[in-house]
Amino acid sequence: MSDDESELTASLLGDVPRFTAQEVAEQAGVTLEQAQRLWRTLGFPEGDGSRLYTGADTEAMQSLMGAVDSGLVDYELALNLTRALGQTMARLADWEVGALAHRVEELTDENPGSSRAETALEMFNQLGNSFEDVMLYVWRRHLNAAVSRIFALGEADLDTTRLSIGFADIVSFTALSNQISRGRIGDLVELFESRCADVVASKHGRVIKSIGDSVLFVNDDPIRAYDTAEGIINVIGRDSRMPDVRVGLASGDVVMRLGDVFGPPVNMAARLTAVARRNRIIIDAATAALLPADQFETRRLPARPVRGFGVIEPVAVRRH
Repeated sequence: MSDDESELTASLLGDVPRFTAQEVAEQAGVTLEQAQRLWRTLGFPEGDGSRLYTGADTEAMQSLMGAVDSGLVDYELALNLTRALGQTMARLADWEVGALAHRVEELTDENPGSSRAETALEMFNQLGNSFEDVMLYVWRRHLNAAVSRIFALGEADLDTTRLSIGFADIVSFTALSNQISRGRIGDLVELFESRCADVVASKHGRVIKSIGDSVLFVNDDPIRAYDTAEGIINVIGRDSRMPDVRVGLASGDVVMRLGDVFGPPVNMAARLTAVARRNRIIIDAATAALLPADQFETRRLPARPVRGFGVIEPVAVRRH
């Protein structure tokens, strides 16, 4: 590692890595096995005795184990929360670095004699604190929204709720990705995800996950779920610069766990995209029953086999 890279690492971590896992465990007052398990749940390799850790690692383990010792959470719940944090932050970090990498290259080219590490360090020093403040703000906002959804359930099962599930899928993405450059693929996926996310948020829904060429979203109102699907088709499929898209909607009880949703409606929404025509919305019978007849026209399509569900009758839908 060059001196510039070492300086960048120290700046990002707040210190120079100097401790082994055993030393961190001793300082935090936990066993080596507990320290290693916590480290793994964050998504990092154990290091096999390497000096990968700083004082911040000790403080983080002390804080987490302090919550366990207080009885507020047990050890397994602490691991569960830690795993969620690690997976979320790993994706955020990859996303952030990927988004800023091109800008680092541009700034490096504009300043001959500067290395990419020096440019990245300067950018972090200027943006780091501001981004941390925004990150904490956004987390608190989403935490409040999640708590509000729990309160809205009343006495109902906290793990199970009734939602409308949407699955938006780029048509023939595999073939398309074989025809265009890697840079163009990345730009297309980024634009697809960002436009979908904007539409979902504007209709009071939530993006559960993006999988490159598809987006899974949920809404507690079937009309807004339809409006979301229609909005995605308008901003993606109706744009001549973008590929066509298909959207499937299904409604019913789902299990919400680990920031994800599970259950037959989720699988049904995904399967329906294979039935939908380009830039069209296909729904299941449960969603059709929830849409007001004075606002929507539904039409049952010929029965066909759907993997995992047997033979079903998909439903085409449009507004009057």
